Amino acid sequence: MNNYITVILMIILSLQSCNNDSYDKIDAKAMVVSAHPLASDVGIAVLKKGGNAADATIAVQFALAVVYPSAGNIGGGGFFVYRSNKGNYSTLDYREKAPLIAYRDMYLDSNNKVIKNSSLYSHKAVGVPGTVDGMVEIHQKYGNLKWEELVQPSIDLAENGFVVTSRESKKLNRFNANHNVSDFYNPYYKDQFKEGDTIKLPDLAQTLKFIRDYKREGFYSGKVAENLITEMKNNEGFITENDLKSYKSIWREPIIGNYKNYKLISMGPPSSGGVLLMQMLKMAEQFPLKKYKFHSKESIHIMTEIERRSFADRAKHFGDPDFYDVPISELLDSSYLQTRANNIDLNIATPSDNIYAGSWNASESDETTHFSIVDQYGNASSVTTTLNGSFGSGIVVKNSGFLLNNEMDDFSIKPGHPNMYGLIGGEANSIIPEKRMLSSMTPTILEKNGQLFMIVGTPGGSTIISAVFQVILNVIEYGMSIEESVNASRFHHQWYPDEIKLEKVISKDSSLIRELQSLNHRLNFVNSMNRVDAILIENHQLFGGADNRGDDHISFF
Repeated sequence: MNNYITVILMIILSLQSCNNDSYDKIDAKAMVVSAHPLASDVGIAVLKKGGNAADATIAVQFALAVVYPSAGNIGGGGFFVYRSNKGNYSTLDYREKAPLIAYRDMYLDSNNKVIKNSSLYSHKAVGVPGTVDGMVEIHQKYGNLKWEELVQPSIDLAENGFVVTSRESKKLNRFNANHNVSDFYNPYYKDQFKEGDTIKLPDLAQTLKFIRDYKREGFYSGKVAENLITEMKNNEGFITENDLKSYKSIWREPIIGNYKNYKLISMGPPSSGGVLLMQMLKMAEQFPLKKYKFHSKESIHIMTEIERRSFADRAKHFGDPDFYDVPISELLDSSYLQTRANNIDLNIATPSDNIYAGSWNASESDETTHFSIVDQYGNASSVTTTLNGSFGSGIVVKNSGFLLNNEMDDFSIKPGHPNMYGLIGGEANSIIPEKRMLSSMTPTILEKNGQLFMIVGTPGGSTIISAVFQVILNVIEYGMSIEESVNASRFHHQWYPDEIKLEKVISKDSSLIRELQSLNHRLNFVNSMNRVDAILIENHQLFGGADNRGDDHISFF
């Protein structure tokens, strides 16, 4: 596809697409909901050419690496959940890994104290990237169109430039101020971005051309790999040529469970998302949430207590399953979850100091981005991908133009020490060479009566799981449309710190706030949480939910 055709096609698609300011009921054959209008349009262009949901996944992933640099990436990783039109499921783990020379106490000083920001904003914070390998794996297994056709749109965006939105200009300005990026090579640097500015990324375009022409080898070997390794060597980073050559994404068994008459397919470890989501929903089944109504004192209290207990389990029992035997069956055992639910006091909050990870008799960034896709054939993909923090480590590979992640912070850099999202981890998530760090990403697909029903996921660090939990309940229990559910205000509890994080809009209900405080809940108000992108399918119609907290966008045909 030449540049001229690409630009014309995007103009046509932008006239046919629906943004988050309009409506959620769409007479459409196929749909893409992502964090950026241009990425959504790239995905729908691929579907219009006869591509399937897997093809669109690859194209959207690469497009986000260009137009959504805070989280879209080729220098990070993620998780892919897929449901075919025949009802078959698969999940791909293309999460980053610890470098071969990483070691347990690499972020501690001689006094066993955590070295400030060493796991966040240094070259040692970078895990071995998995995105490109993951996209190649998806194409090999499910791809319909040629690989080159899926990468070319992102090359065109990087080479010809793309217009910055108002939100993106503010985000870039914060990034530049926080990282003092004028001191080193960075294609995203400008004294002050404003809405309507155009960014061109020639070095990233060249990197994407290598990936287009040589697939995996275009990133993990050759010029791009040389530039990445040079970046590491010059700055005391840990990633080596052997790390790049040995990286491999893994097809894993999905987490499958039920909530009432709905079937869920989600991501298993090293993501904690699927298991915790199932825990929360199975405990929620024990309570009449519909009777208590949306954002009542009772519903927020019960859901908070459920989240508190699940996150306590996360801290102890989760890690990379290739290194640690995660007790999934025990954590999802109905008797265990019934006991956990029975311990919830409807009249008072349980202090987190009194909540422990479950035990049994046994032989044991805020900155991420999500997109949901349904193609014209009935296949669906739910994909969450990340650099971890906003713009990852803030480090751009010189002459290759892509940002590197800071995923090493998602390990337990010291047992009991919280990561950037306040999450506490233990021995199961300690640093070991080639180990994948624990994640909260929760890309999920739901069925109703055997038919495709919902594709959902979100960014947001530790708040991801609770946001997906609440969006699902908003639709099933409270009768919301997917647009209403995605844009409804949210709350979150993660065991520690012992507080409910709530969006400020909830604070306007002063009587609700007093009622929650009367139950001994501590409250922490924040401006916003999560940007959920979801699709609902009912009566063979597609309903899109693009979060109005961001530039999230629905494209369709």
